[in-house]
Amino acid sequence: MNPNLLLGVNIDHVATLRQARYRTMLGAHNVEPSILEAALEAEAAGAQSITIHLRADRRHIVDADVRLLRQNIGTKMNLEMGNTAEILGIALEVKPDFVCMVPENREEVTTEGGLDVVGQKEALRSSVSQLEANGTRVSMFIDPDLDQIRASAEIGASMVELHTGTFANELGEKRAQETARLIAAAELGHSLGLQINAGHGLTTLNLPDLFPVPHLTELNIGHSIVARSVFVGLRQAIAEFLEVMARYTRA
Repeated sequence: MNPNLLLGVNIDHVATLRQARYRTMLGAHNVEPSILEAALEAEAAGAQSITIHLRADRRHIVDADVRLLRQNIGTKMNLEMGNTAEILGIALEVKPDFVCMVPENREEVTTEGGLDVVGQKEALRSSVSQLEANGTRVSMFIDPDLDQIRASAEIGASMVELHTGTFANELGEKRAQETARLIAAAELGHSLGLQINAGHGLTTLNLPDLFPVPHLTELNIGHSIVARSVFVGLRQAIAEFLEVMARYTRA
């Protein structure tokens, strides 16, 4: 495995599968699949962190999942969250290793697009300050926009996670243009002292096209891993990603 590029495995969609049948009876003895078992399988396969998104509507991950994983996983926890007082309070209580601030729209199926840090600086600055003082490193999930990079540094975030959804959805010249934006964002963020992570829509097929982006530290990947695991199992799906990731050289 390449120590230059870490893998955070998002297990939200394991919870989505559980909620499809057991949403109203999570205390039942036969609830499946187990969120904890998925996290432990991901760790055993080589994941360096476990990512979960505690949404306001609790559509997949629920509060009990956050506490269960915090107490039992051996790697780092990355909690994705909208900047609300309720979820901030839970994050301050649970003390995840990382928090990634994301936009949240109840109508979306999954997070689409980056957070507007520029337009929410003061509210985000307060949350970042509280979390960082509490021992949690904070990331902003943002589009590869230079103003958003600068704003993330200004409010005291330790990291940014570059939204790669547009990159993943495009092909040919349009993908090349988006890659150029990601390169510029990563270079600026690195120069400002930010850790550069990336995620959204990444697959083993499109990942090599991301490798020109310098300074990447960690990728957060969920849907493609869980989808592939239906056919080959979680460990094998993760192993396939790690094999591709090993080709990356951080500038």
